[in-house]
Amino acid sequence: MIPVQGFEGHRVGVLGLGRSGLATARALRAGGAEALCWDDGAAGRAAAEAEGFVPWDPGAPGAFEGVAALIVSPGIPHLYPAPHRAIAAAWAAGVPVDNDVGLFFRSLGLQGWDEMEEPPKVVAVTGSNGKSTTSALIAHILTVAGKPVQLAGNIGRGVLDIDPPEEGGVVVLELSSYQIDLARALTPDVAVFTNLSPDHLDRHGGMGGYFAAKARLFTMGGPDRAVIGVDEDEGRYLANRLAEGPGDMAVIRVASQKLAGPGWDLVARKGWLSEMRKARQVASIDLRGVPGLPGSHNHQNAACAYGAARALGLAPKEIEAAFQSFEGLPHRSQRVAEINGVSFVNDSKATNVDAAVKALGAFRRIRWICGGLEKEGGLAALPAAAGEVVKAYVIGREAAAFALHLGDVPHEVCGDMATAVARAAAEAEPGDTVLLAPAAASFDQYDSFEHRGRDFMEQVARLSSDGGH
Repeated sequence: MIPVQGFEGHRVGVLGLGRSGLATARALRAGGAEALCWDDGAAGRAAAEAEGFVPWDPGAPGAFEGVAALIVSPGIPHLYPAPHRAIAAAWAAGVPVDNDVGLFFRSLGLQGWDEMEEPPKVVAVTGSNGKSTTSALIAHILTVAGKPVQLAGNIGRGVLDIDPPEEGGVVVLELSSYQIDLARALTPDVAVFTNLSPDHLDRHGGMGGYFAAKARLFTMGGPDRAVIGVDEDEGRYLANRLAEGPGDMAVIRVASQKLAGPGWDLVARKGWLSEMRKARQVASIDLRGVPGLPGSHNHQNAACAYGAARALGLAPKEIEAAFQSFEGLPHRSQRVAEINGVSFVNDSKATNVDAAVKALGAFRRIRWICGGLEKEGGLAALPAAAGEVVKAYVIGREAAAFALHLGDVPHEVCGDMATAVARAAAEAEPGDTVLLAPAAASFDQYDSFEHRGRDFMEQVARLSSDGGH
């Protein structure tokens, strides 16, 4: 646990008592503060009371008298589409609002760091797609290299739930736009921006607010080195804003096409990762045979992870060796089985159109399981990306409406996962890939994308037990 600094003897409100909220309350108590806990759900309040935390109703008259700060869990809206009533009350009372990520950065530096020969480092990763794989891959590379590593944030443990890092240690944080947007302190040593595509627009008031939330990771204190995906205009803008000049080595640009200029660039193209410095190639890695990183989207993730590892001083050969042993993450281009020459791939994490498009580009002869709760931004890009799709099998409560967006792509409205997997398997031929890449959120039928992915895997396991029939 990272004890929270700066609130000793003070009362601090905690709003939202899920995994990160309870960890925040514990870390506040460890730092000498009194945590006042509230959750809109009775189960969350009961869990906090069971651990001895003070029950607190932020809507009660005078609730914020003597309260030093309000710490908010990431799932709670703080501005759009409307601020939670407790946040509005904190504003009215002049009480600062923060989150666990802000507390983490203000509390991380421990007594004795100045005497360390190699103080701990923090790598923070954000972006619309690929940030989980990139974060896990960075942690894997560092682990293989013998570094003490902890993975936290939107993946792994809560940011305040980790152990105080030791000398030479690295903390790798995956941070969502929700986590970045509200944090009052953001000072990573290395920050990574993978890419940007429309997502969570309701929470940020549109695309501009969404990008602004991501960009705060690079402007609230400035990382020593930034690794920026520049395939989109927003990434190019961010890289340009951070660079002090054309050859600024503090900015590592990541792209799918060759870049101009004398800077530090990483290009992931046609299965190869090339490192360029001052317009000269200094390293090259063949990614085509790396089993845990299939497809161009994962090659971009590899390039971003490579950049972070290089920024921390690792050699190209060390990084290349670690790539080969990376097994990937569940629900992200995860090869589940091969039955009668047909591959089954679980990419349930492809919850938006951009992620699904990238998954569709990674395989050939695809039997595509798609559908679910449509997100803002629409589905117009899907038909053009479906050139390798033999047939789509549409799931979700509004499967028929979703299917209308597929244009001329051959499709069948299945409704549920069991039907979709059974139909895809029955029609697949050797060499085909049955790919779950929904291009939609899961909440119309499942609790989470993980739940949806597990259902897919269970249906595939039943095929295996039935001999593929």
